[in-house]
Amino acid sequence: MLNFRNTNILFAGLLGLIIWQHISEGVSWWSYPVLIFIYSLILFYGCYYIGSNFFMRVMCSLKTNKKIIAITFDDGPDATATLQILKILKQQNTPAAFFCIGSRIPGNETVLKQIHKQGHIIGNHSFSHHFWFDLFSSAKMLDDMLQASQLVRQTINLSPLLFRPPYGVINPNLKKAILKSRMVPIGWSVRSMDTVINDSQKLLNKITRRLNPGAIFLFHDTGAATISVLPLFIEQAKAQGYEIVRLDKMLNLQAYA
Repeated sequence: MLNFRNTNILFAGLLGLIIWQHISEGVSWWSYPVLIFIYSLILFYGCYYIGSNFFMRVMCSLKTNKKIIAITFDDGPDATATLQILKILKQQNTPAAFFCIGSRIPGNETVLKQIHKQGHIIGNHSFSHHFWFDLFSSAKMLDDMLQASQLVRQTINLSPLLFRPPYGVINPNLKKAILKSRMVPIGWSVRSMDTVINDSQKLLNKITRRLNPGAIFLFHDTGAATISVLPLFIEQAKAQGYEIVRLDKMLNLQAYA
């Protein structure tokens, strides 16, 4: 299994072999940058492909034959888009999970309460969602995550236990922070790309093609494209025999502390 520990052991062995050959047989010095380049590519893959489980296990789907899926939203709460999405979900009698950015909660407490009141999950998507979050120290990441959880608790009297990393990036520092926080990292198996695809039909075709048992769909409750496509997607999923269940129930996880 390709993971951080096994990769380090393998490349440490390869480095030792190259050094031995360099000393005994005069192997080209180009072997060193090539080895480093390959190692860097594997690390990049492990960090930026959330489903790789390279640094730690991340829940990205459920292995099942049952036609069930879960819908999730990132980057809210938003005073306009989130409320419109909540209205659609209520009309469609569909549960979802909202991974919220802590810094967007102040001023939007009523939106957060509405998410909770309608029976949806509120998850942690960090406080800052900072562009350089991936380069934070482990302690700074943990403080950021806990700050978001504190704001959620102040609003609904519950602390989220499900955490979605900003940008879907996992690295050793974030692994330490997640383990200390005792939260469960959540990824996705279908990324809708609703923040970059503006053509509603193109977006709908993309996500409906990816319908499969146990899938976790990633949307964003921040834009018009999601709002226009969401009811059609839910209708098509149900027409194909899929049941949309709440994320914690599908994965058999505890949503709050």
